[in-house]
Amino acid sequence: MGARVHIHLSVADLARSRDFYEKFFGVGPAKDKSDHVKFVPRFAPINLAISPRRAGSDDARAINHLGVEVDSGEAVLRHLERVKAAGLSVREQLNVNCCYANQSKFWVQDPDGVEWEVYHVNYDLEEKHGKPVAGAAAAPRPLPVISEPAASCCSGRRSRDAN
Repeated sequence: MGARVHIHLSVADLARSRDFYEKFFGVGPAKDKSDHVKFVPRFAPINLAISPRRAGSDDARAINHLGVEVDSGEAVLRHLERVKAAGLSVREQLNVNCCYANQSKFWVQDPDGVEWEVYHVNYDLEEKHGKPVAGAAAAPRPLPVISEPAASCCSGRRSRDAN
């Protein structure tokens, strides 16, 4: 087993979140207790635990977004189709210039508003939203370019949803 990222989220509704993550990851939980559910999806080195938020807690969320980097644009499309077939709402951003890279990605939001992206870096950029790195091979763009407005390219939230 290789290294994997562990993420533990406190959620408002454990059952709704369990259902969402089962659809998003495409596998059932590795551990399913009344107060703790763990997912270890095969396509990513991730160990996700979810547990109920403490009653009366008003702690602010400390997460901007979470993501899974995959090895190709084709892998992004495979996971995109799987997630759509599971009935989840997605926001597609294919071949966008974002965060010093050209990326193909899509976003989902769990029942508590935690944003997830599945993405692939097609090639690096010198500028945040600009030109390719000097000497870098600009990969052909086999995927359609979709650039829907967002609060930030590093966020799945649309501009009107950002506030």
